[in-house]
Amino acid sequence: MSNETGGELDLQAILKKAEQQTDFPDVPLDEFTPPTYEEWKEACIALLKGAPFEKKMYTKTYEGITFDPMYFRKDTEDILPKNSFPGMDDFLRGAQPSGYLGKPWGIAQACDETMPAENNELLRHEQEKGSTIYHIKLDSASLKAQDVRKAAAPGDEGVSVTTLDDMHTLLNGLKLDKYPLYLYAGESALPMLSLFAGALKASGQDLKQIRGIVGADPLGELAAGGKNSKDTASLYDEMARCAKWAIAHAPGLKTVFVRSDVYSRGGANDVQESAYTLATAVAYLRAMLERGLSIEEAAGQIMFGFSMGANFFLQIAKLRALRPLWSQIVEAFGGSKEAQRMHIHARPALFFKTVYDPYVNMLRNTTEIFSGVVGGVDSFESSPFDEPIRKGDEFSRRIARNVQIILQEEFGLLQPIDPAGGSWAVETLTKQMKEKIWAEFQVIEGKGGILKALQEGYPQSEIAGVLAARFKASETRKDRIVGNNMYPNMTETLLDPRPEDMAENKKQRTAQVEEYLADIDEAFKLEMLTALKAGKDEGELAIAAALAGATTEEIAGALAGGVSEEVASIAPHRWSERFEALRKLTEDYKAEHHDNVKIFLANMGPIPQHKARADFTTGFLQVGAFEVLTNNGFPTVEEAAQAAKESGADAVVICSTDATYPEIVPELAPKLHEVLPNATVFLAGAAPKDLLETYNEAGIDEYISVKANCYKILQLLQQKKGMIA
Repeated sequence: MSNETGGELDLQAILKKAEQQTDFPDVPLDEFTPPTYEEWKEACIALLKGAPFEKKMYTKTYEGITFDPMYFRKDTEDILPKNSFPGMDDFLRGAQPSGYLGKPWGIAQACDETMPAENNELLRHEQEKGSTIYHIKLDSASLKAQDVRKAAAPGDEGVSVTTLDDMHTLLNGLKLDKYPLYLYAGESALPMLSLFAGALKASGQDLKQIRGIVGADPLGELAAGGKNSKDTASLYDEMARCAKWAIAHAPGLKTVFVRSDVYSRGGANDVQESAYTLATAVAYLRAMLERGLSIEEAAGQIMFGFSMGANFFLQIAKLRALRPLWSQIVEAFGGSKEAQRMHIHARPALFFKTVYDPYVNMLRNTTEIFSGVVGGVDSFESSPFDEPIRKGDEFSRRIARNVQIILQEEFGLLQPIDPAGGSWAVETLTKQMKEKIWAEFQVIEGKGGILKALQEGYPQSEIAGVLAARFKASETRKDRIVGNNMYPNMTETLLDPRPEDMAENKKQRTAQVEEYLADIDEAFKLEMLTALKAGKDEGELAIAAALAGATTEEIAGALAGGVSEEVASIAPHRWSERFEALRKLTEDYKAEHHDNVKIFLANMGPIPQHKARADFTTGFLQVGAFEVLTNNGFPTVEEAAQAAKESGADAVVICSTDATYPEIVPELAPKLHEVLPNATVFLAGAAPKDLLETYNEAGIDEYISVKANCYKILQLLQQKKGMIA
């Protein structure tokens, strides 16, 4: 009996037992007087001290959804899933009836060592330490089926694989009959799948016992790179070949990996990421159906990969919305209930990770894993906290892996089934996400599908708009990036990126490949490649070519293909990248010139009078890694001006209170310009409208407040210092 079947029977027994219980103890709560919403709102307004309730208590998201301050049953009564159960109906409440009780989510830490032998050791080490999926990450050359001897940077992002021997070394000793294997193969799975299947056949392993994915995402690669090695129709032909072969020879293996990475890393909001990924999966369904697969077969070949972003509750709602939408789509194609079941692999969104203060990435990853688990992922990739900087090491991989193990074994997250089910907030957000994702999906379908939409530039334009909004929000620190645009660690030393010697990598890999190819029968290999080129089989000819010694590049080249479509690529970004570049500019200038932007704080009055704004200003300016000259305050403007002059600062910030500024600013600002003619004079705080002209005429150049554009102010100071040409 399968876990799914057993889980459903267990659930039915639990439900039946619950229905029979009618005697519940009376728990009186009359000692508490339930407050009304109006009473709660009045209390909030009093605490806000004049700040507008509607502005402070409602949170707008990049998805066009507004979080309410409070949710009520009366407003969600109609959407609560009272008659829906996990693993049933449209899978809103989870893909499996028993949640993670019968089958925990898979822990899939990506293994990315350059050399196949070293990566094999890492794969086995990960499994021994708690990973439950062998997750192989390829380098960029291998993803493009490029011979390592032609590669510019072997091992740049993962393991280098060119030949059958490489794959054999990579898989040696893995318990593939017990643990699934994940391998993303780029625009076409056929070259890598051929090596994979060939290596297993050569070692006598039963392919029918293999589970996991060796999957392709040609449209994802097109969106990321702007162009593929051949036209999409030809890549669809290869996709169908792989799918048919897997169904016949390795039924536990999927060959289509629809990943949202390109959209997420481009800065997309969760609606865009979800809708464009669904549209991509629909394009693959249609392509496989046109090439002779049934809807059951085509849907069964697809695995989804989603990025878990920074907005905790929206990530939960996103996953809960995606499952019923995919169910609805597959049902429209005529698929059975089993075919409608969505398989979701997830990972922390790299977009929200930082280079500065990278240890905060541990916290970000933890919340993202948590939201993925509550939302119902099938497997999760544990990303090391130093992912934006370098390949992980034993420490960073162990931390990442152990977060998931702790959630499973110590936090008890294997126990609750659909823990978010019935939450008034989450159910409301799920409904809103479903509606918005479906609406955006319909826009793509209306344009003729995702390929035509990409050629038109629609997703690129929409994502660029959200990216610009994200950058603007980070500039004004509306979006707080700890350690970057907020709370910078001024004593921080950047992690060593540990760059690999690409020339040495290429030398070693070239020697390995050529040693293997030296014993290859070239005539027989050519015969197999010729047969592959002429044949229309479901993959066996490609495997035969791999067994004959053909490289991934030769296998890919033997398959016909026209010229690729070209689209505007979606470049990868991170939300902190502009602040990181700004700070790095200061640090490089400081190292080269032994100088820095010096900011003098003209703190006026006793410490209680200026401290709050002095502290805020210090944190604001240290985001740029500038030198902030502090003091305990000055009783007179003359003393403040004299101290500013002696400091030789590049800028001065007047810090005091709104009540004292009308007296201080008109007198002090001109003196500061007199003693430091080239300095920029700031005022800490925002000027009232009736005093703005007065302060400006006195010589205030800029204002540092919670509404100020931190990025532009810091960049202005860098320009004046000569850091920026």
